[in-house]
Amino acid sequence: MRGKGSSSSKISTLIVDDDPIIRRIHKVLLTKVGLETQVVENGKKAVDLYHSGASFDLILMDLEMAIMDGPKATKELRAMGVQSMIVGVTARDLEVEKQMFMASGLNDCYVKPLTTDTVTALVKKLKKDN
Repeated sequence: MRGKGSSSSKISTLIVDDDPIIRRIHKVLLTKVGLETQVVENGKKAVDLYHSGASFDLILMDLEMAIMDGPKATKELRAMGVQSMIVGVTARDLEVEKQMFMASGLNDCYVKPLTTDTVTALVKKLKKDN
C-alpha cells in the first residue's frame, strides 16, 4: 500500500532505531537503492509522525528502544490503521524474540544490520504488492 506522501516512483521509508550507527547504515543502504528515507530514534517519534499526517511505504522498526520499543510502536501504528509494510530489525537472533515481535503486527523480521540483498528483496516485494 502506498503512503499518502509518496510519489508513484519513489518508495518512502522510515527508519526507527535508537542506534545512530545502524540508522546511518540503513539510511545509506536504502538511499543506494533509490528509496526516500527519514529517521527517528524511538517508536514514540514514529507514532507521532503518523499522528501529524506523515505516511511511509516501509518502516524499519528496531525491537529494543528507550521511550517506546518496537512492539509497542508497531501495535499502536496498526491500531491507528497503518497498513505500511513494517519490518522488524533486531540485534538478537533468538527465534522466541522474533516471534514475539512478529506478533505485534510486523510483516517480517531480520537481524540487523540489513544487507543490500535484504533491502533489494524488500523493495521488490513492496513494488509487487503495489
